[in-house]
Amino acid sequence: MLGNLQRGIFREAGHSLRHFSGRREPVERGHQHLKLHIGQPRTTDREAATLTFCEHRWDRSLAFGETVFPCPRPGSAPMLLWLLLILAPGRQPAGALPKALLLLKPPWSTAFKGETVTLFCKDHHSLAWEYVSWYHNETPLRKQSGKLQISKSGHYRCKTQRSSLSDPVHVQFLSDWLVLQASHPAFERDKVVLRCRGKEEEDIMERTYYKNEEKIRSSYNSDIIVYPAFNDDSTYHCTASGTYILGGSWTETSRPLKIQVQELFPSPVLTASPSWPIEGSPMTLTCETWLPPQTSHTRLQFCFFKEHQALGAGWSNSPELQIPTTWSEGAASYWCQARTVIPRILKTSPRSQIRVHRVPVSDVNLETQPPVGQLIEGEDLVLICSVAAGTGTVTFSWHREGSERSLGRKTQNALSAELRIASVREQDAGRYYCAADNMDGPVLSKRIRITLRVPVSPPVLTIRRPRSQAVEGDVVELHCEAQRGSPPILYRFYHEDVPLGSSSAPSGGEASLNLSLTAEHSGNYSCEANNSLGVQRSKMVSLSITVPVSHPVLTLNPDVAQAMVGDVLELRCEAQRGSPPILYWFYHEDVILGNTSAPFGGGASFNLSLTTEHSGNYSCGADNGLGAQSSKMVSLNITGAIPRNIGSVPGPDPPTQALHGPPSLSRPALMELQPLYSNAHSPRTHQKGEVFHQEPAIVYSEVKRADPDDPARQDREEATEGYENVPCASLALDH
Repeated sequence: MLGNLQRGIFREAGHSLRHFSGRREPVERGHQHLKLHIGQPRTTDREAATLTFCEHRWDRSLAFGETVFPCPRPGSAPMLLWLLLILAPGRQPAGALPKALLLLKPPWSTAFKGETVTLFCKDHHSLAWEYVSWYHNETPLRKQSGKLQISKSGHYRCKTQRSSLSDPVHVQFLSDWLVLQASHPAFERDKVVLRCRGKEEEDIMERTYYKNEEKIRSSYNSDIIVYPAFNDDSTYHCTASGTYILGGSWTETSRPLKIQVQELFPSPVLTASPSWPIEGSPMTLTCETWLPPQTSHTRLQFCFFKEHQALGAGWSNSPELQIPTTWSEGAASYWCQARTVIPRILKTSPRSQIRVHRVPVSDVNLETQPPVGQLIEGEDLVLICSVAAGTGTVTFSWHREGSERSLGRKTQNALSAELRIASVREQDAGRYYCAADNMDGPVLSKRIRITLRVPVSPPVLTIRRPRSQAVEGDVVELHCEAQRGSPPILYRFYHEDVPLGSSSAPSGGEASLNLSLTAEHSGNYSCEANNSLGVQRSKMVSLSITVPVSHPVLTLNPDVAQAMVGDVLELRCEAQRGSPPILYWFYHEDVILGNTSAPFGGGASFNLSLTTEHSGNYSCGADNGLGAQSSKMVSLNITGAIPRNIGSVPGPDPPTQALHGPPSLSRPALMELQPLYSNAHSPRTHQKGEVFHQEPAIVYSEVKRADPDDPARQDREEATEGYENVPCASLALDH
């Protein structure tokens, strides 16, 4: 009987199903393009976290299209038709095969009993036609071909050789007369097509659609479009009505359908690679979310944040952000956002605490530039402190042993740092070390000894001699010393820039050169110090060599053995060698006749007006303060008894030297006072350079003082009165 209503209560898997009525009526054909989510059972937490898409499109030919089916997990659920939006396949763990996709033909997971559904398994590349593993309610099936035809309700899964196990699809075969179907998939802010389908479509006169028991729209033979909200908990159902042939009307009601609208893309998850980054190394942040293949035209943009500050350039099309260098600042909160431009959907990830791992500093080392042992005083010293390992901000400090204060301190994101000490001095030498610290405590380097090579200072030349006046024949010591300078030092000695010799001071200090003096050694002396860092020259030191006089030679002019009384005789005394001034003494029978000086060296003369008493032996002596030398005796015989009256002029006392002979000569008793004798008529010349000078006649006189008790003293004093203070050399005789 047509229109018989069948009513009852069905139970499946321990869950009550809603009461429904059904009628066997002709089913309207067509509308096979709709996509429907069906039967999503309850999933475990782990299963809910890894939802995937089952991909397929039904477009008359299975090989040329895809449509998306729900991927229910095994388990019990109320007998409601669920329209599910399942997330697209996410990123697989590293090394895992992609999941297979379970496809249905026709593309509905709910069918009428008596119908069959063909299952196909597709891996990442294409449909698989062999070596497919099939599962029904987690039980392996013997079937190994690429397709499986079913007519029994349950959860189905598949797996190929190039994929992992697919998500399950719950397929139901119902004996209902009327079902509500919906297009698949249904994403947020996307439209969903609802179709009310009966077994005998031609008997249906009107279809009415309801949301939460409220009428949405009535239609005879058309679908409707709804826009369910995200996380919408509303339920939908439809009714079909018609009339009996014999009159009257009937109405059938479908099972309620809850459309679970899924996200267009899930809230992103921020991951860091490496998950525990090392300070100073790069880190990649990934904002992970996925779009289903059916929405490949949709583009996502991403933005990354650290605490409340955006990283990088802001919104980007890339889901990854490369951070070149990470620094340890404790655990920092990172998060990201993903959005679509059209329609505008924005999702925020949970915050992730990322702690950057800090590597303590190790193997601290101190180096110098220039290298140890090659530093010269006055140069800049660079101290380089480095660590073999260590991350983050490192604080470097430099120290000198014995000093409490550090020489310098630098904090920087590097494994080495430099400290420059300008113009080092000798007092900067010592033992140095450095320390490095990146918040785990300072680590010290080994100590290194820094020495300076000091260029020699200008040396000082001193001449050490046995007496105040250098005398020919003396041995003098030329002493050269540089007060500063790194050893070894080579000293060189010069006389008028002519090298005399050299001496080395391997340990520094001074050097000497002994010199036996000759007359030619008079002049300027200097020395030079060299320690390969530079040559320094001393100031000039003058040395005057005094030459003792040689034995003088006495000559008479005229040079005759006999002379006449009244003749003027020139006694010429000359020492061939001797440093001026030279004082000459003239003797007659060892009695001092007088003396004269040669300020510039050479000889000297003494004129004598002869009397008979002047016969005898004559000699002279020369003295320049270094010892008197005497000439050989020269004999002279005076003839004629009548002396010439040449007149006399009283004169003053002779010089003191005239009263005392040279130390080396004997000093006879004073002679009896004699009349003044002179050489007033004995002119002489001498040569200075190329010029000849005619000297005026000089009067030499000798006054002998008697003993105070001598009776003749008074007469002699009267005779010399008025001449005591007149120099003898100024007395000239008038003829």
